[in-house]
Amino acid sequence: VLKLFKLLHRTRQEVFKNDTRALEAARQKINEEFRNNQDETSEEKITELLKTASDVEVILRTSVIQAVHTDSDKILLIPRKDLLQDNTPYFDKPTK
Repeated sequence: VLKLFKLLHRTRQEVFKNDTRALEAARQKINEEFRNNQDETSEEKITELLKTASDVEVILRTSVIQAVHTDSDKILLIPRKDLLQDNTPYFDKPTK
C-alpha cells in the first residue's frame, strides 16, 4: 500500500510539473482517498482499492497532457516523453 501511495505521488509530480494548483489538488485527493480507506480490513475491498489506485496511476502517466494558455484563443500543449510515440504509417497491404 505504501509503495503504491509513493508511486502515485511521484507520478503526480511528473504529470503536473510546474503547475502548483494541480499538484496541490492531486496531493490532497490522493491523501484523502488513502486516509478514507486506512481502516479497511476486508481483503477483497483492499485488493479492489489497490487495483483502482494502480489504474489511476497508469491513466495519469499515459493520458494526461499539460496545457498552457498562451493567448486568448491559443493553448500550448506540453507532452512528456512517456506520451510521445513513434508514428507508424498505415499500409493497405501489409508486408509479411
